[in-house]
Order: sequence, then structure tokens, then C-alpha cells
Amino acid sequence: MKLFTQFLLVLGISFFLPNATTVSAQKTKSKGESYQENLYKGIKWRLVGPFRGGRSGTAVGVPGQPKLYYMGTAGGGVWRTQDGGNSWSCISDGYFGGSIGAVAVAESDPNVIYVGEGEQTVRGNVSSGWGMWRSTDAGKSWKHIGLKKSEHIGRIRIHPTNPDLVYVAAMGNLWKPNEERGVYRSKDGGKTWEKILYESDKAGAVDLILDPNNPRIIYASTWQIKRNGYRMDSGGPGSHLWKSTDGGDTWTKLTEKPGLPKGTWGIVGVTVSPVNSERVWAIIEAEQGGVYRSDDAGNTWQKVNENRALRQRAWYYSRIYADPQDIDRVYVCNVSFWRSKDGGKNFQSISTPHGDHHDLWIAPENNRRMVVADDGGAQVSVDAGDNWTTYYNQPTSQFYRVTTDNSFPFRIYGAQQDNSTIRIAHRSTGSTISERDWEPSAGGESAHLAPDPNNPEIVYGGTYKGYMMRRDHTTGQVRSTNVWPFNPAGSGAEVMKYRFNWNFPVAFSPHNPKKLYAGSNYLHVTYNEGQSWEVISPDLSRNDPETIKSSGGPLTQDNTGAEYYANIFAIQESPREEGVIWIGSDDGLVHVTRDGGKTWNNVTPPGSPKLNMMNCIDVHPTIDGGAYLAATHYKFGDYTPYLYKTTNYGKTWELITNGIDPNHYTRAIRADKQRPGLLYAGTEWGMYVSFDDGSNWQPFQLNLPIVSIRDLHVRDNMLIAATHGRSFWMIDDLTPLHQLNDKIASSNFYLFKPKASYRMAGGGGWGGPNLSKAGENHPNGVIFHYYLKEKSKDAKVKLDILEKDGTLIQSFKSTAKKRSERLVAKKGGNRFIWNMRYPGFKEFPGMVLYSSPNRGPKAVPGTYKARLTVGDQSVEQEFEIIKDPRLPNTQLDFQNQFDFLTKVRDKVSEAHQAMIDVGSLRKDIKYLNDKIGKEESFSDIVEMTKALEKDMSVIENNIHMTKNKSRQDPLNFGIRINNRLAFLMADQQRGDFPPTDQAEEVRKELSKALDKELQDLEVLIQERVSKINDALKQKGMSVLQAPSKQVVN
Repeated sequence: MKLFTQFLLVLGISFFLPNATTVSAQKTKSKGESYQENLYKGIKWRLVGPFRGGRSGTAVGVPGQPKLYYMGTAGGGVWRTQDGGNSWSCISDGYFGGSIGAVAVAESDPNVIYVGEGEQTVRGNVSSGWGMWRSTDAGKSWKHIGLKKSEHIGRIRIHPTNPDLVYVAAMGNLWKPNEERGVYRSKDGGKTWEKILYESDKAGAVDLILDPNNPRIIYASTWQIKRNGYRMDSGGPGSHLWKSTDGGDTWTKLTEKPGLPKGTWGIVGVTVSPVNSERVWAIIEAEQGGVYRSDDAGNTWQKVNENRALRQRAWYYSRIYADPQDIDRVYVCNVSFWRSKDGGKNFQSISTPHGDHHDLWIAPENNRRMVVADDGGAQVSVDAGDNWTTYYNQPTSQFYRVTTDNSFPFRIYGAQQDNSTIRIAHRSTGSTISERDWEPSAGGESAHLAPDPNNPEIVYGGTYKGYMMRRDHTTGQVRSTNVWPFNPAGSGAEVMKYRFNWNFPVAFSPHNPKKLYAGSNYLHVTYNEGQSWEVISPDLSRNDPETIKSSGGPLTQDNTGAEYYANIFAIQESPREEGVIWIGSDDGLVHVTRDGGKTWNNVTPPGSPKLNMMNCIDVHPTIDGGAYLAATHYKFGDYTPYLYKTTNYGKTWELITNGIDPNHYTRAIRADKQRPGLLYAGTEWGMYVSFDDGSNWQPFQLNLPIVSIRDLHVRDNMLIAATHGRSFWMIDDLTPLHQLNDKIASSNFYLFKPKASYRMAGGGGWGGPNLSKAGENHPNGVIFHYYLKEKSKDAKVKLDILEKDGTLIQSFKSTAKKRSERLVAKKGGNRFIWNMRYPGFKEFPGMVLYSSPNRGPKAVPGTYKARLTVGDQSVEQEFEIIKDPRLPNTQLDFQNQFDFLTKVRDKVSEAHQAMIDVGSLRKDIKYLNDKIGKEESFSDIVEMTKALEKDMSVIENNIHMTKNKSRQDPLNFGIRINNRLAFLMADQQRGDFPPTDQAEEVRKELSKALDKELQDLEVLIQERVSKINDALKQKGMSVLQAPSKQVVN
């Protein structure tokens, strides 16, 4: 300690030992304010993306249905494809979600599906589950069927002819001993369960298979596996291979059978050949492990392969599968995907879209059809692995952290587990957020990312083992900026000068855009883009030697960096106070400096578990010395939520978890930037919100699926969630939460003041957006939120959009027949998007136009009003439309475009009103001729009407080509004046630009031509109708009504 102190003094750093002024944490009593979700239920989460698959540990198809497959994901629930892997949809939403260990479909009734929660791929970011689910309608609905404390399900097997007879391999609690583990059997579809194989409270069942030719014969493996925050141990006296010949009533241990390896075992995978039940394979983690084969149903064994490529990182893989039609063909899942054609003696790797394979299903009737589950999701092959479907259609990415840059529109940054980092636009000019809107960025799968505040094309990102890099997106150049470029691969953290967590923090100072922080067990800072680093803290971890040893257990060491421990895990410099820096460690400590790192105080909340992982720190937005802390202790078997608040630099803390489910352990907490006391919390099982600074919490799930929330980011009245299994989700408008008060809560209806909205390019395309393969875009318009306490069938609800002076632009009504004019008006919170457009041109029946969508002019930037009317009462709010800050346009440019488009629109409407008038007159003529056409005395009138119709048709077709009946008919028959004007309107609003000089010339030319036709038509109708009416009067008949001249708006 003395030497270290001297070292710090040389650096100009001093520090304090733990602060003695901290006091016991106290849980706050229920007090303060809360609001019913119904008030703000119009707020909506949207899936941004990316559509790039995250880890899947289980996948299964259905015999005889080559397009139908299911997969269970490591964090995103259960998904189904009905088109052979072309697209996937989640079928567990609304019932359950999160980590899935096993999915099984009954062969005798494919409507029956069983799902076990809690993945068996138990790496460092593993999540647990809550037992078993069953569906009897192919996934339309689900029922929970028990085994709630099983935590992780390794395998489910269903009897081939009885869908109610099901077996489950339950792994149990990963963090501590428990009894609910082993093999379970249900004979009544999950209503009751019996434990039929139990090894110990430390070893659960991980693999299980029924003999395809005799389902009374069952093979199972048990596995002794344990994790905590700083190590993983695979292997022990509870790992065995078992066999039952009576449907699970009794079991025989095969571990000591001749030919099997001696000593300690770890994980075991097992399979039986459907071609010959005597042939059984096992892949065994052991000192002499490898692929073993029995040709006498498990009585004797021989090692047929010991290739390390088949058993590297055995605890993460060790799955083996017999081909259903070829006795010598067998598959092994590992980093690569392996196949043997000679009974397991030799294997060849098969190329797949992603690495790290965990499960395989092969169609029993066609061994060329299969689905594989890997760290990129699930992919389907119909040619035995020569070709596969993509995983770029699965929004199941697992993100650790989230931040944004200073570009416009801003981009969202995060590191996807088992893949690269990405940056993705939060909104785009397309109809969706697609692959073209995101790209890889700096760092690796476990990174914190830090975009340069002054240049968002420069990004810093970390990854495991303390590696760090700087990426210049402009040039593509990547530079190492490692704090200490030392590679510790294969060793524990004890060999490292500076220890870095798998997910070590990197962040810029909010006060100095050249100051970049990085956290090992020390706090580091660079002012020169990583050319050199300074240490500005002592070791801020517990530095317990027990926690920094090599990890893996008695058989296979696994030192990827995921278990590197006793490190800084959260860095937050106060935006309010320069030099006030909060630090949280992964081993339970919180420190703060108020002088930029010269002195440090240990301000760990008293009562916090010793090894509580300090996952997230957020600074109080209005109080100096205020901060919020989210911590988690789940890796030690404690699922309690831990949220704390301090207002005095950590001298005292409050535990603020009232209202959060006692099992929803907390990952993130963020304070709203606008409303004091408004807090957001992300937990393992979803979102919470507090309106009273943490005194009370309530769910904030809304339409967000059940998923682990690993981080949150608040900016520009938006909230972004980094989910660990469902990619990025965000709320575009938090302002209703800012405005809520008791008066609004007690009102019968209310229109919230809209947030300022950017006038942006984007949207469009034929039809609506396809959200099955791409993210949902930001609404391209003004977002209106409104609340209705009640909604009766007779109540009329109307939203008027008005100029600032009160002039009506457009009305939207709950009773409108046209969908484009209809207003949603359900009880509770509602949302409506106005696309900023004024009404388009008038349409007429049978109208077909070429390349001329009917879109009215966009509102110019400025102030507008909205009025919500319910019955005879109204609420009015002003709102702002602001221009895209990237544009050089002046206000006059916008106004000139608007005025031009309005003139063209009105001219098109004049043309179309003429078409309506002609059509109306033609109907009257037909009615007249139907009455008089057969009488000789009226023949002269009939001839006059025919002549009128003939001459009207000439002018009518000069205005509009009446032969065009379908969308591409204009390519054959040509277009006329109205279509050319309508195209001019569409053409001159492709962007936010004033009309070109030539566009104005064309407008004048076409308007002049139209005016002539309209004048000719008016003269024709007036003269001819007058003559026809004179003749009709002489006959004592009712006269025709000539269309009156209308003013078109």
C-alpha cells in the first residue's frame, strides 16, 4: 500500500480510504405521486432493430411440414417461421419471453408445443427462466405448467404417440444449489410432474433422448455446473450418463461402463440412431473426452474421435445428433458445424451463416431438411447444409449498453453479443429502418461505445480482455487505443497489470470533448485520442485474490474475459459539476471524486450485498451531489432489485424499489431530463417508471415485449432501451409523462401538447411498411397524444389541425368513413400521427393517374394549433414544426414551395371537378334517354343529347384520358392535362425545395391549357343544355340541370 501511495503521489493523485460518514440505507415509505397507465397508454415503444439474429439454443421443425420451424432464443422468447425461414415472428409475446432453453413439438399432434424457459448455453450473460409452458393450438395461446424453480431447461422430449407424456431435463439454479433439477415426467400434459431422475442439488439434467424405435428407452445426462460473478465451474461428481428401459421409472448409470473415460466428467451430449437403436453416441467433457460410440445400446463403448475442434469450450456446446436415415452419419455442434459419414471416426465441417452452434433438428422423413440453432439465431437448410436461410431477418440481438452520437438524425450505438458493434439510425428517409441504415462500428461484441462529441464519424469501442480501438468511419481506418496492449488469453485476470471487465466502460467527459475515460480496476483518461493514458485513481475494486483466478472448473479452463472480475463497471461524470466522477465496480463498490480524481471516497451504500454489481449510475439532473444507482446481485442467486438514490455525494443512500417485483432484478436507472423526479428503470423482466423520484414504481411495459433491459438512454424527450434479446426499442415522445398532473388525471379528456416535430424527408412507397424484416421508422409527422376517460359508441371525437390564426387545415373524426380521415378514439390513451400535409386534390370515381400520388403540400415550418373536441367541449394546444437543421432553406423557400404546390393542387381539383360534373350530367342524360328513347316524338332530343355527349367526351379526354382503367394503362393510352399537373405536384415536392423556374413555366402552360378546356366545356354545356331544355319544356318534360360553376379549394 505504501508503494502504491508513493506511486500515486508521483502522479499528483491522493485518495481517501472508505468514507466513514455513510449511513445505513433505508427503503423509502410509499409516498408521492403515481398515474394510471391508462392516461398515457398512447405512448408506444417501437422496434428500431437491427434485424440480425442473436443466440438461439434450441430449434425444431415439424415432420411433414417443410415450411414450419420454431426456435427458442437466449433472450427474445419463442419464434416461428411458416415460410421455411424466410421470415420469423415471435409467438410467445403476451405470455412470456426472455431466455428459452428448449422447444419441442409433439409428433402425434403438432398443435401441441412445450417450451422450457432458461437457456442451457450458460455463458457469462446467461439469463434464467420460470419453468414450463404448453400450447395446444400451435402457439396461438400458452399456459404455464409448472417447474417454476427449474431455472434452466436443457431438453424436452415428447412421447411419439402420446402428446401428454412429456419428459424434461431440468438443469436447476445456476448460481446456487436447489432441489428442482433432474429429469421430470408428466403424464397429463404438465398438470402434474414427478421427478424421476435426481443426482444432487448441484447437478441437473442437461440432455435427454427417447429411443426413436422404443420410447420406453431413455438416455439422459446430468451435469454439475455452477456460475457466479467471477467464475464458471463445469464438471464434478454429479456429471453422469444414464439409461432407463421402463419409461423413466428406474435408471441405470452408464458412466462406469467399459470404454467410457475415467475420472471427473463435465457436460455430456447423447443421441441414438433411429436406423438402429443399438447405436448410441455420446460427446463427453472429460480429461480423456471426445466422441464415444456404443453399438450395443450403451453396454460397451469406444472412443471414435478426440478432435479438439469437436470439444473445445465443451460446456458451451457438446451436442450430438444421429441422422434419421443413415446409420453412419452423425452431427456435432461446436464453434463449427460438423458431420461424420463414417460413424464418428472422421468429421468434416459444414459452412453455416454463423458460428457457435447449439442445436440441430433433422426431419425424420427427409435427412436433407434441417434447422440449426447458433449464436446468430436459427437457419434452415433443405439440401443437407449446402445452403442456408439468412439470420438477417430476426430482431433478437442481445445488446449490453446503449448510447447515441451528435449527428442528425442521431444514431444509436451498441455491442451485440456474439456479433459486432453497430450504429443504427434512429430514423431514416425510408419507410423502415433496414440494413442500409446500420453498420458495424468500433470495438467488439461486449463493448461500451463512445462516439466523439465533435465528430461522430470517430468512434471508440472496447471489447473483452481490455482491447480497445478507434474507428474512423470516414476512412475505414481502425487504430488500437488499448490502455495496456497486453493479451491475457488463456489466463485468469491475475496476470493482468490492469483488469478489464468483459463489458468495461468507455465514456467522454460531458465538459471536455477531448477527455475520454476508460475503466479497468483503475480509472484511466486520455486527452490525445488514446496515444497515451493517465491513471487518475487507485484500485477502485475490492481486489480480492479469490475473485481473479482462472475460470472453467476442473476440466476445461475458459478465460475469454467474461469472468474477469474486480473491475470498474460504471463511469459517470456529472454534467452539472465538472470533476465530480462516480465509479461503480462489478464487485460491489461505489466511489466518487469531487476534484477530477485527485481524491476519492468510498461511498458504497451500507447494506448493499458485498459483491453487488454496480451496473449503472446516473447523475441527478437538478441537484448537485445527487445520483441514482442500479445494482444487481443475481449472479450469486439473489434476484432482489437494488436501486439507490443519494443527494449528498453518497454520504447517505435510500433504497428506492417500492413497487418493483421482488424478482425483477435491476440493470439500469435513468432520470428524465425535463421532469424532476421522473425516473426510468430497466430490469431483467422489463420496464418500470416512477413519477416521485423513486418512492413508488409502476410497470412501464406498454407494448414492449417481455425482455431483459440491459441499459437505457434518455435524450430529446425520447427513451431508448438496449434489450438483451429483442434488439433496440425506443419511445419517440415522452412529453405526455412530462405534462401529467392531477388535473389532467381527473379530466374526462385531454389533448397533450405535442413535442416540436421536424419536417423531414422520408416515408412513402407502395403500401404500408413491411415490419417483418425491418425496424419501424420514426413517425414522419406530428405525434398527437390524447386521453379519453370514457368512449361511448355515440360520442363524436374530432381533431382539427389549424393554422396559427385558427384557419382549418384538416379535420380527423372518429366517425369518418375514409380511413385517411379517421381518428382512433378508444378509452384511455390514444396516439395520432398527422403527416404535416394539407389535403390533396379532389378525386373522382374511376380516377387513374400515372406516377402522381395524391399527396397535399407539407406545412411550412412554424406554429400551428390542434383542437380536440369531444361532444361539445374542446381542448386546444399549440405546436411547432421545425425544419431539418441540415437544410440551408430559408422560410421563404418553404413558403414558395407551399404556394406553388397549392396552386397546382387547386388546378388539378378544378380539372377533377369538371370530370365529376361531366359524369353527373351524363347520368342525367342517360336517365332522360331511358325515359324517352323509344318514342319517335322525342328523337330530336335524343339526337341532341348524343351530340352533347360526343362533344363532351372530346373535351373530357383532353382533360383526362378516360381509357385508363388500371395503373399501367397510361403506358398504352397516354395521359392528359390533369395527370401532367398532378405529376408536376408530385415532382416538385420530392424534397424541401422551392419550385424550379421551369416548373413554374410548365405550371403556367398546363394551367392555361386546362383553363381553355374548362372554358370550352362550360360554353358547350351551357349552350347545348339550354337548347335541350327548351325542347323539353315544349314537351312538358323536366329539364336537365347544368352544373353550376364551383370554387375549388
